[in-house]
Amino acid sequence: MVEAVLIDLFSLPANLQNSLQDLLCNMLGTIEECSSIAAPLVYVMCSQTERGERNDEQELLPALKDFQTLKKTLEVVRALTTAAALYSIKQRLDEKDLSTIKIILPAFRRDLMKVYIAQLFTAVYQFEFEDLQMVSDCNNLLIAEPQPEGQALSTRDVERITSEIQMYLQSLPNLKGELTILRSSLIPDGIFLHGFTTRTGGISYIPTLSSCNLFSSSKRRDPQAVVKENLRRLANAAGFNPETFHRVKTDHGNAVCIMGKTEPDSYDGIVTNQKGITIAAPGADCIPVLFADPVRKVCGAAHSGWKGTLLGVSMATVNAMVSEYGCNVKDILVVLGPSVGPCCYKLPQESAEEFHRIDPKCVRLFDSESPYIDLRRATRILLETGGILPKNIQDDSVTDKNQNITFCTACHPDKFYSHFRDGTNFGTQIGFISIKD
Repeated sequence: MVEAVLIDLFSLPANLQNSLQDLLCNMLGTIEECSSIAAPLVYVMCSQTERGERNDEQELLPALKDFQTLKKTLEVVRALTTAAALYSIKQRLDEKDLSTIKIILPAFRRDLMKVYIAQLFTAVYQFEFEDLQMVSDCNNLLIAEPQPEGQALSTRDVERITSEIQMYLQSLPNLKGELTILRSSLIPDGIFLHGFTTRTGGISYIPTLSSCNLFSSSKRRDPQAVVKENLRRLANAAGFNPETFHRVKTDHGNAVCIMGKTEPDSYDGIVTNQKGITIAAPGADCIPVLFADPVRKVCGAAHSGWKGTLLGVSMATVNAMVSEYGCNVKDILVVLGPSVGPCCYKLPQESAEEFHRIDPKCVRLFDSESPYIDLRRATRILLETGGILPKNIQDDSVTDKNQNITFCTACHPDKFYSHFRDGTNFGTQIGFISIKD
């Protein structure tokens, strides 16, 4: 069932733009008569004229008088660009948690609109299209059956749309305050650039993703274009090049990518000795772990959830630094980033048993159905067993009463995202590191 209808009048010829009421009357009549659409929300997308915003309510009263079922659910959205208008409508859809949309638009706009949608929406949304057949007399405006697909847009057209979207997103203000980066005193800043992000300073507006979400998924509502803009703002604040940024392709395993070699399809660890390359690991309860060897000038990052922790992803990353770049394990510094703490995180009994085998102190209320788990302690023990010096591991939830990095993500909704706390449409922060030039 269609939940919303978008009528695209953005690029109509000037003579039709000036006859907005007649255009709406024809289309609203068609929508109201369509039995498959039960009083949906209707958004009309128009270009903003040189006269600026007009009083849409007064202007549309004559057009709406005969459509009582739609009168309360119709909204006109005017903007200078298609990107601005469509993003504004997306915000309205997200506020109401709507995802099934019919778009009525001129045939010549269909392929263009699909490019906008591909960049501003994710697979959470479902779109269907109806072509608007235009004739010179707008009173005879008709909804036509979809026409065969035309030729694909040129690369230049796609680049123009991408640029328009990027420019619009760059113009949006930061949400939830300024962008904040947490840094460790253990990693020497004369050699490495590094940090852990928080949730402030980006443009993501959906409550559980607001505001500096740094991961896009087909199951969430934040599109790649928004995440890319959040990353651009982070890169500007931190001082790295977003074009040479590499994030692990998580699979909750222990595979490690060696920068410069063939990239695996998925991996939870990544290492490099290349200067100017920024590598990163995500976390939204899982631990983003950073590694730095100031002697050999090598760095690494790992994503350590409960599965990856048990599979030893952190030591796998250390071992890759040793085998690929000749690092001495005693020189490697390790920092555990913001992650869910043993105060909040639970696992089923069978999974808890595996952590209990690492160290009984990794599990609290072991005999309960869902014991509390200390992912960080398990990670520290496995690292120390592998040869990392205890003094070279920073987990300030136990070493520093004045925590500055290893906060519990679930306990601090103002600072961090948490899958455990927020559910499936959760945001993601990252830990990042690079070798300075």
